[in-house]
Amino acid sequence: MEPQQEQAKLERFLQWLQVNRVELRGCQIKYCDFSKGYGIFSTNDASDGILLVVPLDLAITPMRVLQDPALGPECRVMFEEGEVDDRFLLVLFLTVERLRKNSSWKPYLDMLPNTFSNPLWFTNDELLELKGTTLLRATELQKKKLQSLYEDKVKSLVKKLLILDGDSESEVSFEDFLWANSVFWSRALNIPLPHAYVFPQSQEGQDCGTSSLNDTSDEKIEFINVKDEKRAASTTLPIQGETVWVEGLVPGIDFCNHGLKPAATWEVDRTGSIAGVPYSMYLLAAESNSGTEKEISISYGNKGNEELLYLYGFVMDDNPDDYLMVHYPVEAFQSAPFFDTKAQLIEAQKGEMRCLLPKSLLAHGFFQVNTQQKERDDKITAGQVCNYSWSGQRKIPSYVNKLVFPDDFLTVLRTIAMTEDQLFQVSSLLQELVANGEERQPSDTEVRAAIWEVCGDSGALQLLVDLLNTKMMDLEEGTGSEDADDELLNNAQVKKMPESCISRVQNDSLELMSRNKRGSIVYRRGQKQLVRLFLMEAESALHLSLSEGN
Repeated sequence: MEPQQEQAKLERFLQWLQVNRVELRGCQIKYCDFSKGYGIFSTNDASDGILLVVPLDLAITPMRVLQDPALGPECRVMFEEGEVDDRFLLVLFLTVERLRKNSSWKPYLDMLPNTFSNPLWFTNDELLELKGTTLLRATELQKKKLQSLYEDKVKSLVKKLLILDGDSESEVSFEDFLWANSVFWSRALNIPLPHAYVFPQSQEGQDCGTSSLNDTSDEKIEFINVKDEKRAASTTLPIQGETVWVEGLVPGIDFCNHGLKPAATWEVDRTGSIAGVPYSMYLLAAESNSGTEKEISISYGNKGNEELLYLYGFVMDDNPDDYLMVHYPVEAFQSAPFFDTKAQLIEAQKGEMRCLLPKSLLAHGFFQVNTQQKERDDKITAGQVCNYSWSGQRKIPSYVNKLVFPDDFLTVLRTIAMTEDQLFQVSSLLQELVANGEERQPSDTEVRAAIWEVCGDSGALQLLVDLLNTKMMDLEEGTGSEDADDELLNNAQVKKMPESCISRVQNDSLELMSRNKRGSIVYRRGQKQLVRLFLMEAESALHLSLSEGN
């Protein structure tokens, strides 16, 4: 889009915000660049630190959708009958509004990206850059799920709502739905609201809407390892009465980009005593303005690059919140000897077949890698590891305070690695425990202790080493080594403009690289680095466990 068109679009949006009583007190919305889009920048030092105030009546929430004069009644029927849940309702509404000829949200929707940089929008060639990663499989499964949901449900529902609005000509496409889905997951906030605001009393004295606003539903669009923070409120206000957390889009606030050192937080003012506007959300500066214009960022949460790329379409170089997901394949476990017995033991221990390994754990391991997060409470302490012996014959390992892997996962690996003889010994120990006439089952702690008494750590750590070696092999077979990724990034210049403009750029010393490709390489390089570092930890622990008889 030409600069004049961009400026006209921004001016229409700013007028729309003003009409809807949004107050830009110490900031302005400006275009950043092609990769980031628009952002919020400080303009002057607001005396109270409040930069932006948005009445929550302007937020796109399930309540707002149900109040829509044309679409609300039909959406309410679908909502109350369970045909849609709160998240799906918002995605459906955004899909319709994108096609609606006279949408009252048009100035806002026009400001949003037409396409996104998350992997759901990648070309087939770009997806190859994720080969061997957890994210590739998650993306493939999610896109298949969304395509099925579109064909089975979305297409007919959108058409129905458009006809109710008097539009029988517009045709919805899967890209419209994918756009709405990406808008929701990249911009929705989790807003704490009073129960009375979410469920206003009707004339008959009945609650308007249903309690399914916070239900967990199979319709929920989730990523396998996403913490459902959704940039949760940082409000420090005392909350009186029952609070309902509602997901929604807040025009204006949602133009804040992510930063590792956020310059602001958003908070909710229920009474108007702080921002001067009851039931509003305001942006509060973290520190006073130095007088220079700077971008106002907020934190989207402590998210690794896998989550940032999947939800928001960007990554952070040297992300201190990066993590590695390790899991034991269910298919391999089901084909293991004595599967049924081991499955019962894992259930009794409340074990986990997969675990997230935050980079910050490495600060407390054998090699004490500097992760910039030593103050974070992610470390594994001796109290979290099952290491006491009933007989006194198995000594507490010397490495117990250096073991960075969570016991919820290690105890699963101990169980899977058990031989027939070890299973018998564990069974005997547990029978002795309850042989005193008590009618009870051993606790999860007791089962873990019995398994550690019999097995020690070496079997579990050998399985963990094997898992990490396999993961590294998959990553390197897919996209090469960590060093190769370093070289690609060092020799590349990221495209800072739309594809249509790239032909105008000439640079003989650097290879032009798309934002999607660079994000994929940064993410997969980080995964290879974490596998390498956690593999060093596992191998060191395995060596010590074998030498100590554990």
